[in-house]
Amino acid sequence: MSGQHHVMVVDDEAAARDMVGEYLSLHGFRVTLCDGGPALRRAMATERADLVVLDLDMPGEDGLSVLRDIKRRAPVPVIMLTATAAPTDRIVGLEVGADDYLAKPCELRELLARVRALLRRLAAPAAVPGSAGRTETVRFGTKILDLAAHVLRDDEGRELPLTASEFSLLKAFAENPRRVLSRDRLLDLAGARDPDAFDRAIDVRITRIRRKIEPDPDTPAYIKTVRGAGYMFMPEGETR
Repeated sequence: MSGQHHVMVVDDEAAARDMVGEYLSLHGFRVTLCDGGPALRRAMATERADLVVLDLDMPGEDGLSVLRDIKRRAPVPVIMLTATAAPTDRIVGLEVGADDYLAKPCELRELLARVRALLRRLAAPAAVPGSAGRTETVRFGTKILDLAAHVLRDDEGRELPLTASEFSLLKAFAENPRRVLSRDRLLDLAGARDPDAFDRAIDVRITRIRRKIEPDPDTPAYIKTVRGAGYMFMPEGETR
């Protein structure tokens, strides 16, 4: 699968950038190296990126600013790298829209596994039981999720930005309606596990999703919190 994918690596440190780029290239990915936000924008203006590996701790325009700009331009999955150990700094990246993250210096084999896992989730057939031979859509509150196209739309057919991890969560809920899914189980399905802050990581993603699908995100009717247990998808806002 990797030979068909284009990864852009953004890091102001040439040694780190070259090391990551060379490793991914050795494993069959096509790689573009960028030394910061301006170089990434130039690259994305001429070529499509399947995934971006982004360093957050860069001088000048920091990684969070670059991340926001990426997500405004296209629904490209982003793995962020950070030398900061504090879980709160990683949570900020998740809130902005990162799909996964690793601490620097990262183990290259783990980075490769994360890249492959994220691309695999995007490419995997997304059908629920009984959907063979047809496109499956599931309504989530005010929006409709197209499982085959990995797209969230409103009733007028307009697409809404959706990160890979958000899609993975919505797919998990679509396949398990009216069932309580623990945070641990949801993280297994959506990726980006952090042993120091996994509860907060999943809560951030759920909050982002609720803002997109719930008429009133502060009083969710479709993805409900089950205190002490996790979350439950209630089709059409059903009550328990």
